[in-house]
Amino acid sequence: MAKKPDQPDKTTAKPARKPAQRSTRAEKPAPDQNGLPTREQILTFIAEHPGQAGKREIARSFGVSGGARIALKRMLKELGEEGLVRKDRKRLTKAGTLPSVSVLSIVDRDAEGDFIAQPTNWADDRTGPPRVLVVAGRKQLIPAPGIGDRVLARVEADDDAEAPFPYKARVIKVLEKRAPSILGVLRTALDGTRRIEPVDRKQSEYQVAEEDLNGAHDGDLVAIEVKRVTRYGLSPARIIEVVGAVHSEKAVSLIAIHAHDIPHIFPQAVIDAAEAAKPAPIAGGREDWRNMPLVTIDPADAKDHDDAVHAEPDSDPENPGGFLVTVAIADVAWYVRPGSPLDREALKRGNSVYFPDRVVPMLPERISNDLCSLREGEDRPAIAVRMQITADGKKKFHWFHRVMMRSAAKLSYQQAQEAIDGRPDDKTGPLLEPVLKPLWAAYTLMKRARDQREPLDLDLPERKVIVGPDGAIERIIVPERLDAHRLIEEFMIQANVAAAETLERKKSPLVYRVHDAPSLAKLEALREFLASIEMNLPRSGNLRPGHFNTILDRVKDSEHQALVNEVVLRSQSQAVYSPENIGHFGLNLRRYAHFTSPIRRYADLIVHRALIRSLELGEGGLPDGAEADLEQIAQEISGAERRAMAAERETVDRLVAHWLADRIGAFFTGRIAGVTRSGLFVKLDETGADGFVPIGSIGADFYAYDEARHAVIGARTGEMHQLGDRVEVQLVEVAPIAGALRFELMSEGRRVPKGERRVVERGFRDKIARSRTVQKPRPGPRRR
Repeated sequence: MAKKPDQPDKTTAKPARKPAQRSTRAEKPAPDQNGLPTREQILTFIAEHPGQAGKREIARSFGVSGGARIALKRMLKELGEEGLVRKDRKRLTKAGTLPSVSVLSIVDRDAEGDFIAQPTNWADDRTGPPRVLVVAGRKQLIPAPGIGDRVLARVEADDDAEAPFPYKARVIKVLEKRAPSILGVLRTALDGTRRIEPVDRKQSEYQVAEEDLNGAHDGDLVAIEVKRVTRYGLSPARIIEVVGAVHSEKAVSLIAIHAHDIPHIFPQAVIDAAEAAKPAPIAGGREDWRNMPLVTIDPADAKDHDDAVHAEPDSDPENPGGFLVTVAIADVAWYVRPGSPLDREALKRGNSVYFPDRVVPMLPERISNDLCSLREGEDRPAIAVRMQITADGKKKFHWFHRVMMRSAAKLSYQQAQEAIDGRPDDKTGPLLEPVLKPLWAAYTLMKRARDQREPLDLDLPERKVIVGPDGAIERIIVPERLDAHRLIEEFMIQANVAAAETLERKKSPLVYRVHDAPSLAKLEALREFLASIEMNLPRSGNLRPGHFNTILDRVKDSEHQALVNEVVLRSQSQAVYSPENIGHFGLNLRRYAHFTSPIRRYADLIVHRALIRSLELGEGGLPDGAEADLEQIAQEISGAERRAMAAERETVDRLVAHWLADRIGAFFTGRIAGVTRSGLFVKLDETGADGFVPIGSIGADFYAYDEARHAVIGARTGEMHQLGDRVEVQLVEVAPIAGALRFELMSEGRRVPKGERRVVERGFRDKIARSRTVQKPRPGPRRR
């Protein structure tokens, strides 16, 4: 039968494909006479296909089939036994190479600030693990990786033979964040055993054998690793580092520094770079403002001064009654250039950390306290913004300048305020009319605009711990809030707004300071609480800070003032840094960026660099391509800020606990600052110290937690202890190293009408159902 014209001839179709197969194999080295590739050919193939070459792929590539596959398998096994190849699941890689997807441990940073990693598991004993450069990926990871973390990464070899790292990697996922260090103080118990008293009040004690002391002595602050966790008794641990001796309050801040892994020792390269820095010249386009009487106004004990201010009536006829306000900020960007040792260390620290007895600065003292500190009567480089303020206090226009300035005077807040209040001294007397009064006149206008803007206005006084030369507490004060403080604060806010507006107009990348509106869940919880005290929060429309201010005004000078201020504060989101702008809810501003403290905050340094580049102000600007790193930088410096806040708070807690250690049994007044299912947190009036009242010690009743009221309520008596209540407590236990205090409550609570105890009754029934038996309540402490 004749074939159809379009029907393929099967006898001719097969040979047509064979030459293509032979042609493909011809590109590979010819196998040996047994039909197998040589060892060199196999190793070359595996090297060219890292992480992709299995036995099947090798056989297919070299045309190995039938019984020759057994011989190939034996050859691969021999190569593995000789350490020339290694097996990763079903894929082979040449010994000494990394598969295309690997688990890496981040161990360091390079000179450019990028992470360096190495494989977590490395089986080749002949060579050390290769170092891998971690480059930024397209997608920002949350959580962001850091030193000590274990990550899954896509790895590729660097073809450049002169490259400092043989591999580059992009992180796919953070597998494990580094576990925080376990810190404690080595103590010898009465039975002679060595124990670790943990600095974290939530951790248990550990025991250390003599062979695991690592040179530590009684009373030393040490870092430990747990050898194993035991079900009974104390778990054994070994000391891996002796941090230092803890014999006085002066060493308390050292605990927080190590507990939070805060970098506090500058590398020698950073110190050398700071010492080699020379004063900035006025040449190169810098404007000469040394005759402008700018003044610094800071706390009396400030050692660095990074902002100076000036104000004068505006002579512009189109701005009648207005002022020109100038804010000059130390030009840190001139000395700290992108990618330099100073820059890398500043980014690692993120910000300066302030303890009562010491400061851990972001920059070495040569930079922060000398070359960049706006000292009185000395020439200093600065970046300044001049703002045109209208008669109604609004900013009409602004200009940025790179200048050389000379501070006319260094004043404290109290000193400037007393001069305005009619008590000038020898220094402020000559400055009163030409300098100070124009500053206050400009602030009076700006305050009107601020009040119209209605930022969130919480009344939460801050306490300041004053320590003596030995590091022990001398006194604890609540600094008076002066108009001088508010003046500087408002000037700085407007300068920060001007920086954000300029960079947005120039379409420049920058790091914003953003503060999101409260979440819906927190707003609902706040509404429930306010309903319990017969107040309400609007449910419809966009909430603004003014709505919260209305509530705060209603409770001012009432019994609920402290309580409502505390609950409103807890309903707010946390401010962070971000390259994406969502506005600042608390300040009620559409755009806001930190510009005014580059000595102590890395975010401000980025804004300075962006202004220098965008406005073409000279050297030290933001480098090209920096926007790709801003998301990562924003996350790092936001984390550094939270780290600093926690360390500062814990240090004050430990100092106060040391101070109160010999006052066990004493009575104190305070206010309930926190309510949980397990008990009450009480803040003392005298010191601001926080202590805990366990719920089981409150009295002869079962107390249930009422989340909506922020209270605990007795099931039988209806006695309620609520957030913000004034109470009297007795100090019964102090743990100075942990900064922990335990109180017993001596005050009676308020009575809740029986019809309003549904939460309590439900909680009491649940307790009965769980236990099946009701224990007789134990007597509470004696009431005074």
